[in-house]
Amino acid sequence: MKQFLSFLKKEFFHMARDWRTLLILIAMPIVMVLLFGYAISTEVTETRTAVLDATPDHLSRRITDRLAANKFFTLTALCSSQDEVDALFRRGDIDMAVIFQPNFASHLNQSETAPLQLLIDGTEPNQASMRQGYAMGVIQSELATILSESLSRQTTVAEAQSRTPTINVTTRMLYNPQGKSAYNFVPAVIGMIMLLLCTLMTSISIVREKEMGTMEVLLASPLSPTVIIVAKLLPYFIVGFVNLLSILLLAHFVMGVPIQGSLVAFLALSILYILVALSLGLLISSLVNTQLAAMLLSLLMIVPTMYLSGLVFQLDAMPLPAQVVSTIIPARWYMDGARRLLIQGVEVRHLAKNFAALGAELIVFMFLSIFFFKKRLE
Repeated sequence: MKQFLSFLKKEFFHMARDWRTLLILIAMPIVMVLLFGYAISTEVTETRTAVLDATPDHLSRRITDRLAANKFFTLTALCSSQDEVDALFRRGDIDMAVIFQPNFASHLNQSETAPLQLLIDGTEPNQASMRQGYAMGVIQSELATILSESLSRQTTVAEAQSRTPTINVTTRMLYNPQGKSAYNFVPAVIGMIMLLLCTLMTSISIVREKEMGTMEVLLASPLSPTVIIVAKLLPYFIVGFVNLLSILLLAHFVMGVPIQGSLVAFLALSILYILVALSLGLLISSLVNTQLAAMLLSLLMIVPTMYLSGLVFQLDAMPLPAQVVSTIIPARWYMDGARRLLIQGVEVRHLAKNFAALGAELIVFMFLSIFFFKKRLE
């Protein structure tokens, strides 16, 4: 028993010797619990909504007010033209638009069918369907109230039956009318593959040199440290870019995913994202000494990337701290930009924030990598 306890004590000392690995082993369960129990929500809340009402009246205002008061919707803009609505969709400022046809109230008052149109961003089919259901629920609820008020003013049953107002709601899913999930997931798959390949494999590759003791030999060679690091990273950059092209060709020619926007802009955004992933892998390799720690830390980064990038769950439905954390995750900016370029066909100027965020993260990760790398060599 004494020998067993001594061996057990030795294992605990061995585990505690590498505090980085111990921190990862403790932090990963905490991150998972916080994500699934606190941050992740399947509800689609705060749908950014624009309203186009050419001839405002008391009934259209009532429906607009009901939407604005509902927790699932946020009234973002009151538009005066269809062009303004289209511009809001292109900039990514709204998720849904409610368009009242002219003389909306007069149609109802004359017992005619009042036309109303819902325009919904269908890039993410599941969220688009939920938004449509929520909007239809609000509209039907208000129609029931209008109908009840109308019936209470009628004098006879025959008159009430002949004067029953109805609202004809037509829904149009923008960018993805067929509701294909591939439109949503292909850009996300590209982002995840680039992250797995460039971050995980790069960090492990460099740390392996440290573990084997060959990194010091390489640094003592006539080659400069910069040349050595670039030579280590370049193969993963090439493989990542080849994978990017392969997935893009399969998505377009096999799965029918459109390329609505600029292909050059998409490739530029993808190259920037690959560089960010490589710099993140370099940073991880500068912080740890073992391949196990590098793998665990890389996987720890992948978990929040999956759930805080907008891949599966809506970011607006998450608590504010989770939304703040999501801003430092590179995949959030890449997946959003890739979807908008491929599916929505937005102009490059509307993606300035995405390029700026990825560029800033590239600079920060490279600076930290160089700082910790030099510090460790000393």
